[in-house]
Amino acid sequence: MIRVVIPHHLRRLTNAGKEVQLEVEGPVTQQSVLDALEEKYPMLRGTIREYSTLKRRAFIRFFACEQDLSHQPVDEPLPDAVAAGKEPFLIVGAMAGGSQ
Repeated sequence: MIRVVIPHHLRRLTNAGKEVQLEVEGPVTQQSVLDALEEKYPMLRGTIREYSTLKRRAFIRFFACEQDLSHQPVDEPLPDAVAAGKEPFLIVGAMAGGSQ
């Protein structure tokens, strides 16, 4: 089982807790984890990735094992600790802003 931590604002859509567990077929990659997440929670389609391109939305970031994976290739294997369920795959809503 893959552990995925989803941002607070998306937990309300899924009616799930902070962390969800997913079965992932094949290699554990960003693509396969997000595909499994959207399969289990179809209401998340379009919130994390664009509908048509499946690219990560601008204000969403991906982390695992204290590494920012947001700009890594989506088909690159995730760290072994994530694949083994020891560490979660984190989806984080980035903050933006500036001084006024």
